[in-house]
Amino acid sequence: MKSPINPAKIIVVDDHDIIRLAVKYLVNETDYLQVVAETGEGGEALALCRKHSPDLLVLGIMLNNRDGLDILIQVKKEFPNLPVLILTAHDENTYGIRSFQAGASGYLNKRFAGAQLLTAIDCILTGNKYITPSMTQILASWVQTGMQENAHEALSAREFQTIQLIASGMSVGDIAEKLHLSVKTISMYRARILQKLVLRNNAELMRYVFDNNLVLDRRE
Repeated sequence: MKSPINPAKIIVVDDHDIIRLAVKYLVNETDYLQVVAETGEGGEALALCRKHSPDLLVLGIMLNNRDGLDILIQVKKEFPNLPVLILTAHDENTYGIRSFQAGASGYLNKRFAGAQLLTAIDCILTGNKYITPSMTQILASWVQTGMQENAHEALSAREFQTIQLIASGMSVGDIAEKLHLSVKTISMYRARILQKLVLRNNAELMRYVFDNNLVLDRRE
C-alpha cells in the first residue's frame, strides 16, 4: 500500500463518463490513492499505461472502440506485473472466468462498486486477487466440473469475442478489422468455435449464443 506522500497511481478506462467520475471521486477521497488518468477509449489504455506507469488499471469490458478483454490481453503482454481490476455491468457468470484467465486481478460488478471498490483496490494492491463470494462459487464449480460446465467455457478469450461478434451480425472481415487481426485468423477462430461447440454453420452458432444468453450487450 502506498503512503499519502506517494499515493498509488490508478488509471480508469470505461466508456461511461459517470462511471469514471464515480471511480475518481471514491479514489481521490482517500489519501493513499490517486487517479492519474482516465479515458473512455479502449485504444488509449496502453498509451496511458506507458506514460504514467500506474500501480493499478481499472478496466471496463464493453468499450466504444475495443473489447475490454482484448485490451486486458494486450496490457498483460506489455505490463505482466500490472494488476487489473475489471469493473463491469455483467455478472461473474458471463465474463468472470475469462477475465481471470486473461490475467485480471479482480472482477467487480458496477452495481456494487460504491460499496466494494476501495476494498477491491486495497486487496489487489497488497498483491492478492479480489474474488467475490459469488465468484468463489463459480470458480469452485468450474474446477469441480473439469473447468467447463458449458461447452462455450472451453473457448479462448479471442474465440469468445469472435462468437459474440458473429452473432451480432458482423462479417469475418469486419471482425478482423475490429480486433486488428487477419481474416485468416478470424476464420480459424470460427472453425475452432464450430468444432468445440459441435455446430455446423453461423445459423446454429447464432442460436447457441441466444440460447445461452451470450449476446453482446452494448448497454454496459
